[in-house]
Amino acid sequence: MRAVLDERRIESHGVLDQLEVLRAAKTPSRPRTARIYKVDPLTDRRWTEFLDRHPGSSVYHSRAWLEALKSTYGCTPVAYTTTPPGLDLRNGVVFCRVESWLTGKRMVSLPFSDHCEPLGDPLGDPWGEGEEELQGLIGNLLKDFRQEGWEYTELRPRSLMARLPRWLVPAKHYCFHSLDLSRRLEDLRSAMHKDCIQRKIKRAEREGMVYREGRSPEILGVFYRLFTETRRKHGLPPQPFKWFLNLADTLGPAMQVRVAFYSGRPVASIITLIHRSAMIYKYGCSDARFAKLGGTPWLFWRLIREAKSWGLPELDLGRSDWENPGLIAFKDRLGARRRPVTYWRFPEPRGVADNLANGRWQWLAGKFFAHAPASLLAASGRLLYRHMG
Repeated sequence: MRAVLDERRIESHGVLDQLEVLRAAKTPSRPRTARIYKVDPLTDRRWTEFLDRHPGSSVYHSRAWLEALKSTYGCTPVAYTTTPPGLDLRNGVVFCRVESWLTGKRMVSLPFSDHCEPLGDPLGDPWGEGEEELQGLIGNLLKDFRQEGWEYTELRPRSLMARLPRWLVPAKHYCFHSLDLSRRLEDLRSAMHKDCIQRKIKRAEREGMVYREGRSPEILGVFYRLFTETRRKHGLPPQPFKWFLNLADTLGPAMQVRVAFYSGRPVASIITLIHRSAMIYKYGCSDARFAKLGGTPWLFWRLIREAKSWGLPELDLGRSDWENPGLIAFKDRLGARRRPVTYWRFPEPRGVADNLANGRWQWLAGKFFAHAPASLLAASGRLLYRHMG
């Protein structure tokens, strides 16, 4: 009961220090010292086999996602484990090395990813020896990274981690949404907000929206033009077009671009991923001039019906910044369940990356990007995102 109340407190405020809540609920034990081994997740077959066995693995752990990160941004992935070479992996934590002259040198698990759970022994007791071994691995890695000269390390778990090394500090709080697809289709629709979602779906159906999907460069181009304008509206540059091309190449049919057309014009688009039993919404954009026609709710309703017909139990709607109440409200109105997600760092960084994120820099950058031509927006994305994540 105490843990439930604590979680509700975190959710209601969004910025409470989860570290103190977790420590109050359970005092972490002293991590064990264990030998740590490096694994190349792009070439070691054991990594993919481990992910296939592990219930906590996600698309962000996958070789395809890591290949796209490396090809686009130059982030080199590496996984750490206590399992000796030649044996099946029983745990693993994957990071990317991000080395930038602008924002510093850091280890992130993982950049440009909504979450990336540290993976313990899938067959072990989550509160017993396997969990202790995983926490010992994390604790030792934090110390090793510091000695190697990395400015900071960041972990992005989706769950409230049961035990945390005492060195970790909260870095950023997000709101995560997921939709339970085990309910009947009629119940899923009735749970949606009547005015903001249900009526807009009906409006889109009356207007004769046309649906297309695929992952060709042509349909990616349709998405990217809408995406660039949406990012401009928010005062942000778009991710490089190369990023989306690389995702389409590495993920294959597991990635789909979905577009709603009205009178031959693209008015809304989303990108979805499939990994094992989860459908994942990753990117979305729309033409604000046609928002009243309901193209975006209509696309999500099609997505929900498709995922439901395939027997998938969950729609992962990803993270939202607590400072973006509009996006949070939209996901709430789809009938999704929200919960807090915290990213953790060691030590607390005080470098260029955080200075760029403060209020004044954000305001100045937003003014610039809101009025920049599309070509300059795209060029800014290609330049800046290699230093972010």
